[in-house]
Amino acid sequence: MVDLAQVTEHIRGAVGDNSGLGKTVKIDLGDAGKIFIDGASSPNTVTNDDKPADATVSMSWDDFIALSEGKLDGMMAFMQGKLKIAGDMMIAQKLPALLKR
Repeated sequence: MVDLAQVTEHIRGAVGDNSGLGKTVKIDLGDAGKIFIDGASSPNTVTNDDKPADATVSMSWDDFIALSEGKLDGMMAFMQGKLKIAGDMMIAQKLPALLKR
């Protein structure tokens, strides 16, 4: 089973120095923790800080893992209320392609 540190490191590798996001995104995984992607800084950074972001994606750890493994469809998760987005939805929509790197 993966943990938050492993997921954060994977996302850090996917984001690299320039993700192309140009904004900040926070993935709020409830009690499991947070992942903050600063796509506005140069180079981009990924931390577990709980900072304000242009977009916040909230979901449970189990749903996040299911989504990342392809067992849960992002649109279905959103429609079922398992995935919530606050702020700039356009940035949140760029995440799946970025995280598949």
